[in-house]
Amino acid sequence: MSTKMARRRARELALQGVYQWLLSGNSPQVVEAHVESEAENFDKVDRELFVMLLRGTLDNVESLQAEFAPFIHRPIDELSPIERAILLLGTHELKHNIETPYRVVINEAIELAKGYGGTDGHRFVNGVLDKLAAQLRALEVEAARAKKDGAAGSA
Repeated sequence: MSTKMARRRARELALQGVYQWLLSGNSPQVVEAHVESEAENFDKVDRELFVMLLRGTLDNVESLQAEFAPFIHRPIDELSPIERAILLLGTHELKHNIETPYRVVINEAIELAKGYGGTDGHRFVNGVLDKLAAQLRALEVEAARAKKDGAAGSA
């Protein structure tokens, strides 16, 4: 399994864990053990990323929700559990996994929403995380926009 696929699978499993936690209320340790024991080919997953995402998200749910809440137009408890789980994971990764470019974080969240969410869930996730990235990673977002504008201007 390629590194990219191992990382994508880690995000999928972290999503399953956050989703399971939202629905069951089980402890993060129970959720993590369950996901690991039930996952197919777990030995091929980027375990370090899986653990960082799952534990980091579940340990900081309240603060992560406070970060994305200004960018949603309904109460958090009205979000589908999948959208909420994806936004929690994406927010955590934007805040704490700085070595991963913000566009990669957003694209991975969109892919999760397409694969597991409702019909237009990926658009919602994209809109929220795009606004959040502009706030959390302002320098990186500005640099990317400047580069894009410069490339468009020289074409």
